[in-house]
Amino acid sequence: MGELWTEKYRPKEFSELFGQENVVSRIEAFVKDRNMPHLMFTGSAGTGKSSLSIILVKKLYGDKWRENYLELNASDERGIDVVREKIKSFARTRSLDGLFKIIFLDEADALTKEAQQALRRTMEMFTQTCRFILSCNYSSKILEPIQSRCAVFRFKKIDKVAIIKIMQNIAKNEGLTMSDDSMELLYDVSGGDCRRLINMMQAAAVTDKNITTDLVYQIAKSSKPQDLKAMMDSALDGNFIASRNLLLDLMLEKSLSGTDIIKGIMEMIPNLKIDDKLKVRMIEKCGEAEFRLVEGSDEYVQMEALIASFILAGMKSKQQV
Repeated sequence: MGELWTEKYRPKEFSELFGQENVVSRIEAFVKDRNMPHLMFTGSAGTGKSSLSIILVKKLYGDKWRENYLELNASDERGIDVVREKIKSFARTRSLDGLFKIIFLDEADALTKEAQQALRRTMEMFTQTCRFILSCNYSSKILEPIQSRCAVFRFKKIDKVAIIKIMQNIAKNEGLTMSDDSMELLYDVSGGDCRRLINMMQAAAVTDKNITTDLVYQIAKSSKPQDLKAMMDSALDGNFIASRNLLLDLMLEKSLSGTDIIKGIMEMIPNLKIDDKLKVRMIEKCGEAEFRLVEGSDEYVQMEALIASFILAGMKSKQQV
């Protein structure tokens, strides 16, 4: 039976967790001491927060780790009831090993304010029997009283060298052929998210063992720079119809979403050979369009309006020269 590569290649030892050496060394010290405070892991997705918590628990409890570990995803169960029922019922019983139990609360920043207030009280009540590991993308969404009760560990995005090592290891084990350009592109489109990177590699490997840049673009649903540049050049030259046709080709033929195209445009704008004032106007318009899309506006209308705003900004810039 096929196995998810994200689980197959999930780090099982502290030494296998790349890119977070400072965090790992401090967590190892807790394991040696067999004691730890409440922890908060904060950082982007796919940087090793969940993996590190599982390694920590396995090192503390060995084969009995499942009996002493509760994992909840706060984005699925974000109300106050999950704190009152599931968390409290698990936290009030003592571990048979004489240590504390561990509750891992993933995406804790999705908890409502009421649930966070209840969690704060629970953390105070059960410190003798339980420790919490809170994982979040944005620590600013966690109440300050909870943050002050935790040792906060900030996970940085995994650097390029570590990502390349991970890709080379997977390619070797799975019999994949990858060029340097393919690995470079996979790193760029993954954005330092190791989980997304491995999922894309597995999806590409199902199609072809030889992972090319074209295959990566296809799997990642990412726009090729030359396609975006052609659309942008047409817009800045004042050719709305040509630019619109290229936009619709990206959205209809290549199945790219409006937000994907906007992200690609944002990456490209700083490198365009145009006036800085025009770059600022274009970035401002991208922000407005992205906000409207998130709020539920029609994708095609907003993207065509964005192209029109680029043309008007380009015309205005030329008039000022």
